[in-house]
Amino acid sequence: MPATAVTAAALAAGPALLLAAPVHADGADGAAPARTGSAGASVLRADLDVSLLDKTVRVPVLSTLNEVRVPAAGRDSGAADKTALDVRVDGLAAAEGGEHPEGPRAVNIARAEVATADATVDVYGAEASSHLARAEVHVPGLPALPLIKVEEVTSKAVCAVGEKPKAESRTLGSVTVLGKRVTVTVGGEPTVVAVPGVGEVSLGFSQTETTRAAASAAALRLRVSVNPLKLNVAEVEGEVTLVEAACETPAGGTGPGEEPGDRPQGDAEPVQDERPADATDPAPERQLAETGGSSATPYLVGGAALLVGLGLSGLVLARIRTRG
Repeated sequence: MPATAVTAAALAAGPALLLAAPVHADGADGAAPARTGSAGASVLRADLDVSLLDKTVRVPVLSTLNEVRVPAAGRDSGAADKTALDVRVDGLAAAEGGEHPEGPRAVNIARAEVATADATVDVYGAEASSHLARAEVHVPGLPALPLIKVEEVTSKAVCAVGEKPKAESRTLGSVTVLGKRVTVTVGGEPTVVAVPGVGEVSLGFSQTETTRAAASAAALRLRVSVNPLKLNVAEVEGEVTLVEAACETPAGGTGPGEEPGDRPQGDAEPVQDERPADATDPAPERQLAETGGSSATPYLVGGAALLVGLGLSGLVLARIRTRG
């Protein structure tokens, strides 16, 4: 498969590369293992194809700066803070005005004052972040002209158990591409910077994505197509991604939208009688109902007794009058 096809496939995977993890075998019952959560971050990811003037081959440049992924090798957290990235490109000619300290085939891809990446996974969730400040990025064949210069960029992804995943990227200060200052635009179509005799760069800002159980963010994504025609480099194509962060929520805990104190109805506890222990039992009315009576029955019985009493009194008075 051509190198360009491999690069295209890798780029299509996007943030999934940060979350790649070994495949675990299914359990004894055939069920898939529980999701343990993951987090990953990187300051720079370069996926480039370099075409040389004196050869027909393309030299792939696949490299990252400060890439961390967890869990990995028994670790649940990771951090990296290197401030420079150098790569070796076979066939590259020496730059004018001096050679790279590591030899004529070495290329400085990135250099910054601050470049950090962090990732953590625990029972409460997964989180990743990356930060780059006062940085320059170069491609082979353009040692003097930076591909991009940035003041400060950050990305963060948070996947907390029981909450909706979140992702954010911020670009602060100025951004310069191939010597031209560009305006930061979040969303919409990428910004295209074209320089005659040098090439073209398509630039996307603050690209974020969230799902029910994952989140990812990339502060800057550059699609590169330049023609240096210097240092034996005919063409450089590919993509450079700056300041990535991604995470996946661990399985378990409460689901999105459900409060930690919520309890399913099936687990409801029986209602307790809150009457005092010495309270009288309002049973008479209930017992009357059970025997076919009602709450009106005592009044009917009392009325009948009154009528009987009045009848007896009338009979006694009639007998007294007869004797008199």
